[in-house]
Amino acid sequence: MSHDESAHEGHAHDPSAKLVRMANQIGLFFASQREEVRVSGIAEHIRKFWEPRMRNQIFEHLDAGGEGIDPLVRKALESLREKA
Repeated sequence: MSHDESAHEGHAHDPSAKLVRMANQIGLFFASQREEVRVSGIAEHIRKFWEPRMRNQIFEHLDAGGEGIDPLVRKALESLREKA
């Protein structure tokens, strides 16, 4: 197995990395808004468009320390979980 194959395989074992990337991209989409609009917009987008399995996975990642999650995305996820 080449180095590239083993590096790619490592990402396959960490599905939360993709979700973190996706959540942070949603955060970037709302970057030009006021903070309270960003937080609610991120939370609403994830609530509407992510499957429950995806939301549960990102919440598990958050509970494990939330490595890589942008601070505003973290706030949005916490507010989303509180409303669930």
